[in-house]
Amino acid sequence: MTLIQLHYIVAVDNFRHFGTAANHCFVTQPTLSMQIQKFEDELGVLIFDRTKHPVAVTETGEKILKQARLILQESNRLQNIVGETSGEFSGRLRIGIIPTIAPYLLPMFLKTFLNKYSAVELIVNEIITDDIVSSLNKDRIDIGILALPINHAGIIEETLYYEPFIGYIPEEHELFNKESLMIDDLNVNELLLLEEGHCFRDQALKLCNSSERDISNKTKKVLFESGNLDTLKKLVEQNFGITLLPYLALQYITDAEHKKLIREFSAPVPKREIGFVYNKTVAKTHLILALKKEIMSVIPKELKENEASLIVH
Repeated sequence: MTLIQLHYIVAVDNFRHFGTAANHCFVTQPTLSMQIQKFEDELGVLIFDRTKHPVAVTETGEKILKQARLILQESNRLQNIVGETSGEFSGRLRIGIIPTIAPYLLPMFLKTFLNKYSAVELIVNEIITDDIVSSLNKDRIDIGILALPINHAGIIEETLYYEPFIGYIPEEHELFNKESLMIDDLNVNELLLLEEGHCFRDQALKLCNSSERDISNKTKKVLFESGNLDTLKKLVEQNFGITLLPYLALQYITDAEHKKLIREFSAPVPKREIGFVYNKTVAKTHLILALKKEIMSVIPKELKENEASLIVH
């Protein structure tokens, strides 16, 4: 039994395909298959049912894979202890970050972090909340940056900042004449929303005290749902409706004509809680702490407070 064999079986479990797992592990498929077969023969059990497509895990295989992940995590922890003791910051840190945070937060800290910790390799995946949780559980990523809470056993949550929702209102809309918005001003049927699966959509519906069934298409000539906030922003500028933006997006709205469309909320200001999530068994705590310190250094002071706020979960 070797750590390499454990890496291989975990990769097959993650991708449920021998060829994809082999590519991920940078080996040929025959090499990966041979090592897994050797591992199964040594234990006298089948870990994978190869007759099914995609590949399925046997009942015994589930137990073996759970233990394999723990062994690999502890192996990484040993290497991490050496790094912490020597004060060195090196290795790979895999980050999952939701699409309504990534384009606004990443440019604020990424270059500075990599300049400061040049021996650290960051792998960043822009994925939705459910995929972050799944990837943490399958050890595909080390840390997630998303809207809290997620309330999953075994996953630690740490708050980074509280981000206000901002209204983006076209000039032809009646709310354009208001200096600031109230929560009661929002009508779910006027809101341009992200597609299902995005937590920002769910939070917008909660803010309107609405659910999916409250959305009516009767007053809309075209129903827009996008996976990209920038698309919704452009539709507002074409007077197709109103939308909500995260506060950090404002720093990238520099055109005077578009700045006029921004409306902040009066107290209690609706905000979302943004934070880190990672497994209790994660072995890269010193890298995570370094990343957190760098992010907190660029977050505006007003986002670190939640007074006079309505936190939308």
